[in-house]
Amino acid sequence: MDRIRAGYYSDAYFVHTKTLLEAEGEHPHVTLQVFQKQDSVLGGIDEAIAVLRLCAGRAADSGWEPGWDQLEVSALREGDRIAPRETVLTIEGDYSLFAHLETVYLGVLARRSLVMRNVSEVVRAAGGKQIFYFPARHDHWLVQTGDGWSAHVAGAIGVSTDAQASWWGGRGIGTVPHGLISAYGGDTVKAALKFAEHFHRDMNITVLVDFENNSVATALEVAHALGPNLWGVRLDTSEYLVDRSLLDEMGSYKPTGVNPRLVEKVRGALDGAGFQDVRIVASGGFTAQRIREFEAQGVAVDAYGVGSSLIRGQNDFTADVVLLDGKPCAKVGRSYAPNPRLERVV
Repeated sequence: MDRIRAGYYSDAYFVHTKTLLEAEGEHPHVTLQVFQKQDSVLGGIDEAIAVLRLCAGRAADSGWEPGWDQLEVSALREGDRIAPRETVLTIEGDYSLFAHLETVYLGVLARRSLVMRNVSEVVRAAGGKQIFYFPARHDHWLVQTGDGWSAHVAGAIGVSTDAQASWWGGRGIGTVPHGLISAYGGDTVKAALKFAEHFHRDMNITVLVDFENNSVATALEVAHALGPNLWGVRLDTSEYLVDRSLLDEMGSYKPTGVNPRLVEKVRGALDGAGFQDVRIVASGGFTAQRIREFEAQGVAVDAYGVGSSLIRGQNDFTADVVLLDGKPCAKVGRSYAPNPRLERVV
């Protein structure tokens, strides 16, 4: 918090602006508004408001003098649908109290809204089926807590790390991983049995079944071995491989990776052996568009594990001073755009 107040994470020109205004004794009363340019979902607004509440103000000989009570802040709510150029936040008051914070709150809004928009899109595409949020390995660990919260608000049913689940008191979920299977000499069944022995009381046991590129056979072996302790199997075949169960069918469809026919064969094998309650989780390069295609075909997937696509793209926000002492004072093209949906933050 002290570093945010000091401008450590802010673009230097905003810090210089605050320093200059204070040195000159200038206290311009402004209205600043924030917007972005896409159909999106608003994320990070609670964090942005917290930044303003805790870090607006000025340094004095006696310590930090808070400035929040001298500001009037209005905002939309976390998870609200937002339109292009719709004002999502306004800040009114002495600009020298909060000029140094623009970089921080815009960055928060950009990151969290990106995640929330992407997760919301795959949740809609899945039509109510579970979405597991799996991008932790694709990004810096420091972003996990807030990203996990945004994914949760947007409808993801599970996240993969405790950090991602920490803001609502949850726990990370996962599957029997390839690494553990390797540690047991490539024996998926043995690894799954050991994993279930230790953790079946704490989580739903889901097992990756593509280690030997024979998902149908491995899914059946795991189901027979674990019985009621098995919640689901996860298909994760590489986009460059054809599962062994499909080798005799090549020619009429794209056989690589996790494809509808592979899901159909695994589902049929499990049902035929009496394991109708074992779920199928599909993962490996899934996007909203790919999920829509699977759902349009009625593919028997119970849940989707989605990773890197949920943190890709951009959802940038812009802040502009638009009024000075209640009168228009904005750069051309950025005039005051009041929004009746905004609520005063107290």
